[in-house]
Amino acid sequence: MKKNFSEPKFVPLRFQQVGSHFEQIKRAEEFYANLNGRRTVRDFSDRKVPFEIIEKAILTAGTAPSGANMQPWRFVVVRDDEIKKQIRAAAEKEEFESYNGRMSEKWLRRLAQFGTDEHKPFLEIAPFLIVVFRINSVTENGETEPTYYSQESVGIAVGMLLAALHNAGLATLTHTPSPMKFLQEILQRPKNEVPFVLIPVGYPAEGATVPDIKRKSLAEIMQIV
Repeated sequence: MKKNFSEPKFVPLRFQQVGSHFEQIKRAEEFYANLNGRRTVRDFSDRKVPFEIIEKAILTAGTAPSGANMQPWRFVVVRDDEIKKQIRAAAEKEEFESYNGRMSEKWLRRLAQFGTDEHKPFLEIAPFLIVVFRINSVTENGETEPTYYSQESVGIAVGMLLAALHNAGLATLTHTPSPMKFLQEILQRPKNEVPFVLIPVGYPAEGATVPDIKRKSLAEIMQIV
């Protein structure tokens, strides 16, 4: 039996055609060179950041593809000092438990190269915290429905958010204290919004350093068949 679905509607594709293959390659190289300079930062300055940059970066993230176009993301921007203080206290409590019993020896060995521990001062120093939530269900006309491929969709959106913030000249950190339910409680989000990642955003502190790590080569991450 044919389902009684509404007819789909289509509009003309707006696609920016790049002139030549040479220009395409040039743009690809420039974009790679820009993003290859992105690093996770833990030493932030408290220097003010124009809020318009945050808005445009989140709008960019919101252009990400999503399952059934349900756009299952919520970006909560935290700039209130008291709320940041609460988030830091709760995050450090969970991180202490993780570093002192939850994480395996293998996991701790992997983390050793970063010199991290349960102390997270950047959660108060960075001008903004962007807390990304994954919306796992929606209710419309009294009926609740799961969002489809929400994990994958939000992951793509976060990648685009990081790229947009870096492109605007800001530093970021993807922080995932586990469990993260405290973010839902502190920020008073509904039960269908699940914390996905916490991203401090700002300028690097003067003299900031990053771990001496290397990215995998093209041969290690690409295979041609």
